[in-house]
Amino acid sequence: MKLIRHGAQGDEKPGLVDRDGGYRDLSAIVRDIAGPALAREALDRLRMIDPESLPLLPKETRLGPCVGGTRNFVAVGLNFADHAAETGAPIPSEPILFNKAPSCISGPNDPVIIPKSSAKTDWEVELAVVIGARASYVHANEALDYVAGLCICNDVSEREWQMERGGTWAKGKGCPTFGPIGPWLVTLDEIPDLKALGMSLDVSGRRMQTGSTATMIFDVPQLVAYTSHFMMLEPGDIITTGTPPGVGLGMKPPRYLKPGDEMVLRIDRLGEQRQTVVAFDDWTAKVSSGEPTD
Repeated sequence: MKLIRHGAQGDEKPGLVDRDGGYRDLSAIVRDIAGPALAREALDRLRMIDPESLPLLPKETRLGPCVGGTRNFVAVGLNFADHAAETGAPIPSEPILFNKAPSCISGPNDPVIIPKSSAKTDWEVELAVVIGARASYVHANEALDYVAGLCICNDVSEREWQMERGGTWAKGKGCPTFGPIGPWLVTLDEIPDLKALGMSLDVSGRRMQTGSTATMIFDVPQLVAYTSHFMMLEPGDIITTGTPPGVGLGMKPPRYLKPGDEMVLRIDRLGEQRQTVVAFDDWTAKVSSGEPTD
């Protein structure tokens, strides 16, 4: 299945994608794509529903973050061998974990805001894992039993704050709109090979990132198992698993996002994101005037 959340920001409702790519409303069936709805038994019940029996949503319906109720938003650094090489960093012996603030989560096509005083806002297309069952001290060979599905994440990053301001990477990772997820939460039965997913990211029509999950250093089961040894993972939690080469930081000279840029992210079988980049001052002026911000 491909599950969605649709509607106004902060008031998203559950839905799914039918065989023709149409959006169908699930709000009469489940409260949200969150919490108990992510359990294996609950997903099995949703699979039994004929999508044609559900209300069809307008094509222009806004898509929100594809999962709700996220309490832990965990990210993995330098997890692609070719990305580590472009940064000059050694291959990690263990996964590098850091946190993105759950408040940075946004819809897959919502604007990305360059933070106030930012000079080095960067892009990262990533494969994200959505947890479906409480996970603690799980083994890699059973880790996928705790996964509800996968989605695209743009791990937007402010590199100066991440790398030049001291402390942890979290400073440059959790600003508002720095975590677009979606468009869909795709269940594992739709993805035959987690290690063969093509990935790409374009900025204003120019291809920046081209990669594949084949170059991941630690794969999805390893990351779920490893993370579960350091924290309790709950349904709706997200692990975003690292990025392939081609980030702005790695270019010579570095190239960072500017107002008006458009990012287009794609991962095989997981759909597409499309975000316009907006300056902080322009965004606040829009909010103050009461204009729509979705």
